[in-house]
Amino acid sequence: MDTQTNVSETQRQYLTRRVCVVNELGLHARPAARLAQEAQKFSSRILLKAGAQEVDAKSILDILTLAARNGCGLEIMASGEDAAQAVEHLARLFRTKFQEG
Repeated sequence: MDTQTNVSETQRQYLTRRVCVVNELGLHARPAARLAQEAQKFSSRILLKAGAQEVDAKSILDILTLAARNGCGLEIMASGEDAAQAVEHLARLFRTKFQEG
């Protein structure tokens, strides 16, 4: 099996949604904590991807390692029985600036 085939199989396992960090200060501690807290409500495996780096969206420390600034594009990836709900819910947090105003 070639590498391209493996990548395609992996991508089929995850629902994905591109989001943009719109918070003025980026994905700092407060929104990262909110994101991790909300992600933990779902049974699905949820990842955040920035470039080649993928982290566990249920871990505030992992999220902070992304150092995602304002304008940074990220990908939410979820796999599991409630993946669609998880992706939509977390994408809404980004759209609403994590309700920071």
